[in-house]
Amino acid sequence: MPRTTRPTMDDVARIAKVSKPTVSRVLSGSPLVSAETRERVLAVAREQGYALNRHAQKLRRERANAIAVVLDFGSHRQGAIGDPFIFELLAGISEALSVRDLDLLLSPSGLDTVEGFVDLHRSRGADGFIVLGQGARDALLRKVARKDIPMVVWGAVSDASGYCAVGSDNFLGGRLAGERFLSFGRRRWLFVGNRQHEEIRLRFEGLQAAARTGQNIEIEVLSIESMAFSAVHDQAHAYLKACTERPDAVFTFSDTAAMAVIGAFNAEGHLTPRDYSLIGYNDIPPAAHFTPSITTIAQQTGVAGALLVEKLMQTLDGGRPRSAMLPTRLVARQT
Repeated sequence: MPRTTRPTMDDVARIAKVSKPTVSRVLSGSPLVSAETRERVLAVAREQGYALNRHAQKLRRERANAIAVVLDFGSHRQGAIGDPFIFELLAGISEALSVRDLDLLLSPSGLDTVEGFVDLHRSRGADGFIVLGQGARDALLRKVARKDIPMVVWGAVSDASGYCAVGSDNFLGGRLAGERFLSFGRRRWLFVGNRQHEEIRLRFEGLQAAARTGQNIEIEVLSIESMAFSAVHDQAHAYLKACTERPDAVFTFSDTAAMAVIGAFNAEGHLTPRDYSLIGYNDIPPAAHFTPSITTIAQQTGVAGALLVEKLMQTLDGGRPRSAMLPTRLVARQT
């Protein structure tokens, strides 16, 4: 009997035995779907004569077909970002956008105000925004979100933020670092980072939570003015020369900062792992090959870029995607 009604996405999902969002991802070219699932869904769609919604295609053609990726230049000295972690995220985002034939607009000027975001979006300079790092801009990002600007943020995940975020469990990362310090009997801990950044504040709070389960733990904070390698190195060196009791454990906001601290402390004869335990954050590739290799808190950067793009595409299609917290684990190495 000939079909009397047009097949829908629900029909394709039911026959292919997948969810409707999965069908949507397949048809939009999302890299988050396995090759096997993609082939099965496409085969069912062809068999059923399913066609994409032409009105939706027309709307997509009226878009700028460009996504603005906003970096946290303000947290680095003279706007120079050299952390490999940021470029790993960028690579994943770029790949996910290229699959969708979308252009990447890198940190256009004027995006330090709400008006800058609004003007770029309304002028169709960018269809949406991916912000890499909240930095000290959480209040600004909340205001942007209230303007219904399509935006996804890499950073701390919070139900109260009002925008969709993707990131690691920063509190857990800090707690894992503290638990490792306790296992080695370390008592004088140094936390390196700017707690005005939401992600870094949560890592510190996780470290504090672990410290409360031990006895006679002291935590000192070295608040970093700039995330640049040279700035961290200089501040760490000055700190160690001035302190009366040297730390026997150091937790840094990034692996790059961990490398800077190691170099600065080495110059004063304070060596890891002999004199102190050290834990970084992000698990960038050089961390495993540094001498000594760096113990760190790993984030799944391999899927982060694709997930950020997927969440933004859902927003552009009228959805309200939930924030996502990626698995967070400690990678034990020499330090």
